[in-house]
Amino acid sequence: MDTVSVNQFRDNLKTYVEDVVNNHAPIKVTRRAGEAFVVISADDWEREQETLYVLQNNSLMAQIAASSATHSQRKGYSPSSEEIDELTGI
Repeated sequence: MDTVSVNQFRDNLKTYVEDVVNNHAPIKVTRRAGEAFVVISADDWEREQETLYVLQNNSLMAQIAASSATHSQRKGYSPSSEEIDELTGI
């Protein structure tokens, strides 16, 4: 993550915002007194919040672990060709 001073950020606000939004690269902005804040796009923020929700949900994590185990052992559900065609709209 790039770090810039609050003065640099203010002077080049449009450029930094464009970079954050288009490249999904958060920027750490530091203040003279030492405090800092992070600028992140709204889409990235929402994605991070969804990830945190999943990671904090023990039941969901258990389901993911069980699914991963059956997948690696090739014991999970395998849809038929007709089901795949129906899902993909072919």
